[in-house]
Amino acid sequence: MGNQTFAIIKPDAVKNKDTGLILDRVLKAGFHIVAGKLLHMSLQQAEGFYEIHKGKPFYDELITFMSSGQCMVLALEKENAVEEWRNTIGSTNPDEAAEGTIRKDFATNVGLNAVHGSDSDENAQKEIAFFFSDGELRVN
Repeated sequence: MGNQTFAIIKPDAVKNKDTGLILDRVLKAGFHIVAGKLLHMSLQQAEGFYEIHKGKPFYDELITFMSSGQCMVLALEKENAVEEWRNTIGSTNPDEAAEGTIRKDFATNVGLNAVHGSDSDENAQKEIAFFFSDGELRVN
């Protein structure tokens, strides 16, 4: 299993001023933040990032939402990072998420679910590379 994953604190959570609380959860869960930045995704960036979902019923709503405001993108490091992060954030549907997970505590619904997490080691590397250059990922 890989030691890096990718996360986004989505526009709903940033707008609700939950960024600091979510970052605190990241650190308390034992993740090292390799890189992070606050940005406002353009519609074109959102289309590129979520290209894998193109043609699905939720695609247009997703890219509109993700380009609607600031979000924070993060490259995270920890042993078995993808699985550990997905356990930390909980189910996509906050009603089904376990108590104490980020989505249970900060998400509004399936669409406004506060955070993104890579679903595989391969996608984690692709997603990290989409937002960060090698120079931004260098650990000192």
